[in-house]
Amino acid sequence: SPPRALLRGRGRPRCSCAPPGAVLATVRMDQLLERIDDFSGQPWARPLIVAGVFLVAAVVAERVVGRLMMAGTRRTETELDDRIVTVLRRPIFFSVLLFGLSIVVRELHLSAGPTSFALSSLKTIAVMVWAGALFRVSHELLQVLTNKADGTGLLQQRTIAIFEMVVKAAIIGGAVYFFFLAWDIDVTAWLASAGIVGIAVGFAAKDTLANLFSGLFIIADAPYKVGDYIVLEGDLNGRALRGEVTRIGMRSSRIITRDDLEITVPNALIGNSKIINETGGPTTKQRVHVGVGVAYGTDVDRVAEVLLGCTDGIANVCAAPRPEIRFRGFGDSSLDFELLFWTDRPRMRGKTESLVNFSIYKALTEADISIPFPQRDLWIKEAPRSVEQS
Repeated sequence: SPPRALLRGRGRPRCSCAPPGAVLATVRMDQLLERIDDFSGQPWARPLIVAGVFLVAAVVAERVVGRLMMAGTRRTETELDDRIVTVLRRPIFFSVLLFGLSIVVRELHLSAGPTSFALSSLKTIAVMVWAGALFRVSHELLQVLTNKADGTGLLQQRTIAIFEMVVKAAIIGGAVYFFFLAWDIDVTAWLASAGIVGIAVGFAAKDTLANLFSGLFIIADAPYKVGDYIVLEGDLNGRALRGEVTRIGMRSSRIITRDDLEITVPNALIGNSKIINETGGPTTKQRVHVGVGVAYGTDVDRVAEVLLGCTDGIANVCAAPRPEIRFRGFGDSSLDFELLFWTDRPRMRGKTESLVNFSIYKALTEADISIPFPQRDLWIKEAPRSVEQS
């Protein structure tokens, strides 16, 4: 039989006639219970047990709550709720785990300073986790709302950046507020200081703020977009500011002129100016007007026939709509006609108009149609005496 020292148990009768296997099992159980007693007697045992329990609870909560919510969202037709549930599973896990860690911190019975620091750190982590989750949820919500928009309201694909910026600013503001609460910082004094600073910054940066808000309205109202050819009120070497929009920023817009000059225009200036969008409207085609004057007595039907043939073979001139002729009126020295044709490349408008002018002059010369110009006859009523004497 085993030695007596191995048969000592807790209140259990000693039996020297028990089978060897049962005796060994009893000994192992006694040893396990003694180890548990020794473990439970340690000061760090209870916090460790609490941490393990809440770790398991966090995993269970993430899976069980996630599955229950996913089961409910399967009954709906939209995918938005499925995405929201997917986003919220991680915050639920960390919330349960951080709550358990806060209990562990209290169970450690540390001094007031370390305990307060640890609890504030856990609250800060929770704020960051939920702020990140709200960022993702707001993004998914705005995407769904934008896809459902009819294109006429303020919520459109091009304005989603504005709404995301506003929502993120609100989330960050809320996160900062709860961060101050987590660290027991007096929010009232900070809000008062922020108000004073905001007023000072507003006066100092009023031009920048004007450009910022004008940029928001330009993005929302969309009077032009990147790639459009626009004409702005202004003066650039004696000409209106005309060019292709290459970038629309929050503070300014950039325009490339036909001279390959990049001009940065503040949005506040654009917001208060008249804008001509040459590529706006239902189509990018643009009608070009070319005025022509012919001498009195010319066959007007012949003039119309010649002018209509001047656009044949000219690049960037649209075949449809077809060119047209307008007899605009009777001038002082000429019969005034106007050739109207369409081009689908506003960028090449100047070059196309120049080629048509070349063609008109050559065609009228070949057709022996004269282009009059103003003439003045000077009559001298009386010659000066010096001229008469000479």
